[in-house]
Amino acid sequence: MLKKVEICGINTSTLEVLSEEEKIRLLKEMHAGNKAARDRMIQGNLRLVLSVVQRFTNRGENLDDLFQVGCIGLIKSVDNFDVTLNVRFSTYAVPMILGEIRRYLRDNNSIRISRTLRDIAYRAMQARERLTAQNQRTPTATEIAKELELPIEDVVMALESIVDPVSLYEPVYSDGGGDELYVLDQVSDGGTDKDWIDEISFKEAFRSLSGRERKILHLRYFRGMTQMEVSQEIGISQAQVSRLEKGALGRIKGEL
Repeated sequence: MLKKVEICGINTSTLEVLSEEEKIRLLKEMHAGNKAARDRMIQGNLRLVLSVVQRFTNRGENLDDLFQVGCIGLIKSVDNFDVTLNVRFSTYAVPMILGEIRRYLRDNNSIRISRTLRDIAYRAMQARERLTAQNQRTPTATEIAKELELPIEDVVMALESIVDPVSLYEPVYSDGGGDELYVLDQVSDGGTDKDWIDEISFKEAFRSLSGRERKILHLRYFRGMTQMEVSQEIGISQAQVSRLEKGALGRIKGEL
């Protein structure tokens, strides 16, 4: 039972909870141009934002601010969710909300660099300028370290510490027609949005199984044991192992 909590002036105990059927219906109506359906879809999922924000309660952050940022992630989820993906809305929305909050925390919390590291970085920049003027080329990190009589590791770390972090969503190329290439595209592991949605869906489906079913699948597919070996491990017949395994795989397949 959710206790009364005031956040951004909202009594969270009164927040509406929508069923999956209602969510799908509202999303379809929204895609058909019904603005009221979009508004209700957002209002009906504010508890989802609250559940994500509660993960940050012991970090000394302003929860009102995090809630508002999380709502931005929720709105993006509502606007971009594809009802044909056959996954729960929360499965798609939670990573979006969490990502928005983490991005906010990263962009609004400065990284504290030690004074020693800053001093080395300052001296390294001066040495780089001297060596550039002397040799008419940009010096290597090894040459800078030798000039300062310091380990190269210290010099590299110091210089990297003063470089502004780059967002994964920083555009690095634009063709002028609306298509942009982001840093994220260049460091991608080749996966797609559908890949990580499928992974999240699988984990959610796996957690919904009973403890015995999870153990059977773990022994069978993560430890490579035969059904006979599993039956001996957990103390039931091979036929029961086969039945439970088949049922668990069927439910996971149904979820996916």
